[in-house]
Amino acid sequence: MESGAHGRIEVQAPTVGEAKWAAAKALEHQFPGVTADQILFDILEEGDGGGQDARVGAEVDVEAWAEQVNRLPDEPAERVRALLSRIVLALDLRSSVDVVETDDEIRATVNGDDLGLFIGKHGNTIDAVQQLAARAAFRGISERKLVIVDAAGYRERREQSLKRSADTATEDALSFGRSVELEPMSAHERKVVHRYLSDRTEVQTHSEGDEPDRRLVVTPTAA
Repeated sequence: MESGAHGRIEVQAPTVGEAKWAAAKALEHQFPGVTADQILFDILEEGDGGGQDARVGAEVDVEAWAEQVNRLPDEPAERVRALLSRIVLALDLRSSVDVVETDDEIRATVNGDDLGLFIGKHGNTIDAVQQLAARAAFRGISERKLVIVDAAGYRERREQSLKRSADTATEDALSFGRSVELEPMSAHERKVVHRYLSDRTEVQTHSEGDEPDRRLVVTPTAA
């Protein structure tokens, strides 16, 4: 892959379609949130399907991309994409943003290297971004869905850590016959732990305190 000025690159791949896809993904690092219709493709070599690769030039329509970055889209999922693209750009991260929407949630994943700055100490930054994304996604819209922002597999690692803490709290609550408080968590994380312990009939959970210090409490079930 060769790069040039003004966001122009040249990519080789077995087929023209694969070359275009690779070029678009590569340009996302420099222009977060760029879409295919904002990229001008130039087919330099078609390829012969027998060992001779196709070669494609690609250049971003910077004005169209900048207009999109500075405009808040109408669709919640695209609002999340636009917000994260701006944050990634502001942090000078070589990362792309993928967004998947289902009936229940909007999940946005930041992909790239060195995402520690985006995640922050104890996940404080990514949690703040997630709250901001949830607010931006449904501003002026009555419909609500869960918005999850992930990066470098952080959410899965965090969920496993929460489950280990829940197991420890449950053991302590049963061993000492008293309530045990977990660390402060977001509403989503409290829901994860509550759901995880819902089948444990020997304990029950409830939340105490005010945000952002609200925490889950594990209590032995009364005999």
